Amino acid sequence: MTIENTSANGTVDCAVDCVEGCVKGDECPNEKYTQEASSFIENTSLDKMLEIAEEALRKKIVARATEPRKWIMPEDLE
Repeated sequence: MTIENTSANGTVDCAVDCVEGCVKGDECPNEKYTQEASSFIENTSLDKMLEIAEEALRKKIVARATEPRKWIMPEDLE
């Protein structure tokens, strides 16, 4: 996934240009998300994170199990 930010200075491809740190500094539009992620990591126990991950996986498995099967016929592939 590539995140691009456009500003007066041109387009910045965060995945490429910000590998060593944000090139926009304090004007980074992603700073809010970085702060939210840091806060989540600092304030959430590892057990709680694992619980969240297990619940997300459980929901995905249930959704996949209850989803009707999709048959693809060879003639539909052409």
